[in-house]
Amino acid sequence: MQEPSEQGAPETVLVDPEQHVESFRQAREARRSELVEDYVELIDDLIGDGGEARQVDIAARLGVAQPTVAKMLKRLCEDGFVQQRPYRGVFLTEAGRRLAAQARERHRIVERFLRALGVSPETARRDAEGIEHHVSAETLAAFRAFVEGHGGA
Repeated sequence: MQEPSEQGAPETVLVDPEQHVESFRQAREARRSELVEDYVELIDDLIGDGGEARQVDIAARLGVAQPTVAKMLKRLCEDGFVQQRPYRGVFLTEAGRRLAAQARERHRIVERFLRALGVSPETARRDAEGIEHHVSAETLAAFRAFVEGHGGA
């Protein structure tokens, strides 16, 4: 947090230690869940588009190697978000479908908020991809209220 000094230069002021810890804890948790949410959302999109999500398609869309995808799919299976079927691809469980829908809705709200502020559609889409994972429920509700109050974007 910075406040202007008498000379106009910003002055660094540390926040309370408990608030500092909580802020960093929330950021770490958001980073941990970000990959999981991105994977289940992409898997849901691929299933919606072509009936299934294949490891090769996931790797191509995320720009990562297939072994990276295989490792993450194993984790998603263990966490109960996906099921892998031999020779048939990857499918979401009910928990995976719920998580994908929640992530998609957060993305939609953040993107609409950015558009309402005048951000270009392409930039808003890209920026929302990162921001969506880091906003609190309170901030998301404020974004939603702002967009609804300004006729959406």
